[in-house]
Amino acid sequence: MLNESVQIAPSILSADFTRLGEDIRSVSNADYIHYDVMDGHFVPNLSFGVSILRQVKACSDIPVDAHLMVSNPEESVPWYLDAGADVVTFHWEAQIHAERLVNLIHERGARAGISLNPATPVNVLDSIIDELDLVLIMTVNPGYGGQSFIEGSARKIRALRSLCDERGVSPLIEVDGGIGQGNAEEVVRAGARLLVAGSAVFKGDHAANVEAIRAAGQRGLALMA
Repeated sequence: MLNESVQIAPSILSADFTRLGEDIRSVSNADYIHYDVMDGHFVPNLSFGVSILRQVKACSDIPVDAHLMVSNPEESVPWYLDAGADVVTFHWEAQIHAERLVNLIHERGARAGISLNPATPVNVLDSIIDELDLVLIMTVNPGYGGQSFIEGSARKIRALRSLCDERGVSPLIEVDGGIGQGNAEEVVRAGARLLVAGSAVFKGDHAANVEAIRAAGQRGLALMA
């Protein structure tokens, strides 16, 4: 049985970096902070590093999901564990030894996630799905915030949900990319339960935006009842 609640993870990639602590505190009603790490190699952009993660952890009690969009996850995963990440998610496309990394994350007391780019099918996870706490489906090509949701992504989410049901496992299904009030219902009905939203949150009333996206997702759950 999948987690039957809708959780929201604001992506601070869309926050105001000059007032990052204030923006993080403005979403204290969120379930996770989504912390995008981009290396300029695996994806064509640069973002945060370890030192800022330590500051994020110091200013908020909200669990942090460190999403590592990097070409060297075997080297960098331990850095983010040391900095206090509660969840570490690395990309399938960048890894060499996925099981080894998942085991390391678990041994350090954190939750382990794997992310899939839009072109990567969910069946690559067949050998490891039983060991994962979270699977992140990218609904844009990673590297930049503010992109539009890739139409057809719901089919991939449904395929992941089917794989989980077949194996009798229930990792948290997370989606990231172009998520907002307009498509939260759709992705939840497909099987997602953790919604990453950046630009849809960090404008106007941040806390109200979190609740509006959550409410749209909850409507999707209600339609499944």
